[in-house]
Amino acid sequence: MRRWTIKRFEELSAYELYGLLKLRQDVFIVEQECIYPDLDDIDYHSVHIFTCDADKRVSAYARIFENADGKLQVGRVCTKERGIGLGGELLEEVMRFIKQELKRDDIVLEAQTYAVGFYEREGFAVVSDEFLEDGIPHVRMEYGGHL
Repeated sequence: MRRWTIKRFEELSAYELYGLLKLRQDVFIVEQECIYPDLDDIDYHSVHIFTCDADKRVSAYARIFENADGKLQVGRVCTKERGIGLGGELLEEVMRFIKQELKRDDIVLEAQTYAVGFYEREGFAVVSDEFLEDGIPHVRMEYGGHL
């Protein structure tokens, strides 16, 4: 069973912060060949959920924050390895935390279009037309379940 860490920005150690930023850089900037401003100041106001591999490197990560519309937004969802169920476990942990600790169901996210099915399995539904974010097709999704 994986150990998930849940911390607000000010609780993160320098080692943890470096690890989660490195994973985000590796996935969203290097792997996807997309140069964009990952350090967007939202991290300061986010809850960060992550787990580490046997070498103590961050292997899965997501953040939760209240967006400008007052809804909870899930973002920067990423894993180091694909096809082993790690992303699903991460999303389950994110939703568990939101439902049990924050007790909210007004949850949104902006999904890369290829990942829509991944989020639909957890109860999200597409609520927008496709749009480009940093040159990558995305859609807005909202959580359709209830607490």
